Amino acid sequence: MGENTGREVELTVERIAHGGISVGRLDGRVVFVVDAIPGETVRARISDDRKKSFWRADAIEVLQPSEHRRDHVWPVASIDRDPRQRAGGAEFGHIALSHQRELKRQVLAESLQRMAGIESDVKVEQLPGDHAANGLGWRTRIRLHVDDEGRIGPMASRSHTVIPVTDAPLASPAVQAATPFSERFTGLGTVDVLAPTVGDARLVLGEQKPTVISERVGDRTFRLDDTGFWQVHREAPSALTAAVQGAIDDAAFDPRAANLDLYGGVGLLAAAVGDRFGPATRITSVESDERATEHAAENLAEWVGAAAITARVDRFLRELEQSASAAERARLRAATVVLDPPRSGAGTEVMAVLGRLAPAQLVYVACDPVALARDVALAAQHGYRLAGLRAFDLFPHTHHVEAVASLVRD
Repeated sequence: MGENTGREVELTVERIAHGGISVGRLDGRVVFVVDAIPGETVRARISDDRKKSFWRADAIEVLQPSEHRRDHVWPVASIDRDPRQRAGGAEFGHIALSHQRELKRQVLAESLQRMAGIESDVKVEQLPGDHAANGLGWRTRIRLHVDDEGRIGPMASRSHTVIPVTDAPLASPAVQAATPFSERFTGLGTVDVLAPTVGDARLVLGEQKPTVISERVGDRTFRLDDTGFWQVHREAPSALTAAVQGAIDDAAFDPRAANLDLYGGVGLLAAAVGDRFGPATRITSVESDERATEHAAENLAEWVGAAAITARVDRFLRELEQSASAAERARLRAATVVLDPPRSGAGTEVMAVLGRLAPAQLVYVACDPVALARDVALAAQHGYRLAGLRAFDLFPHTHHVEAVASLVRD
């Protein structure tokens, strides 16, 4: 750290940046500020001055508040606390819920304009029940860390410091009730608490061996490991199922084509496609986690043409491109490809191989707006255009936003 670390400065915040951090300037230098809202003037403490191009700072006092500022929904994350003792995981909790969605919209629209040259009027849609609950009680899964004394809590932002807590207001009532806030867990690294839609809430302690649970989405039940990936917001599986179904162009969909569900998890989105287009639908789910693939095979068993393959997506596509016969390439060109990559996105190689295979349409589910914009730009190099885009506030009181994009070939 340099000589400016710890210095307190007055900043007027101009805009929001990717990651939920606000941007101000100090003598021409960019300063990224946490816990501030665009339009505010704050007193901030410099936390990192190692970069020549920008510094980082923590807001410690609001001098001129935004009309959108609210008391933080989680007092342990409030600006009143020392920045090193603020709980992480609710970094937008001091912002009115509707304005949170506007800030997320700005980040998504700016990313698309800057990286893909696309002007978008996309809106960020709230999920059922969130308005009435002020964006609280939506998490069906939480992970808490264990400090040296065995107490549990989240980590502070950009830190490995565990902040012991006695509540978790973003968690569902069932998760909150099941969380052993007052107990000690010496010797464990993490405590996961989850409340599936089928059965009771449960704890997963440290590296505990997984057990199988069930999650219900509409009339369909999915089996998965309690340690495996599942959408966290109680309404997210239903919302994404409907969004993916609606993002597919019926006229371009061929149920007999070599349709793909990449990064397929336990088969949620492959099932969405199958439910939309019927029992004759052919679709292959590709997922690198072997346990998830085993569950996907079971969850998709009713479709004769469905399959689940354990493979890294980049390797699967590379081998497919190298080995596909002329008939297989034709089925791939007629295909619909759904992809739901991790936060880093699909990336250059995956988008390049997809571009060469040239499926009829791509439905891209993204949890990171910058990665989405980059991959949309990469797809454009292979003749795809953005034909539709929806965004969803699956993570109220955080900076995260989910988007579902439709990419088609002209």
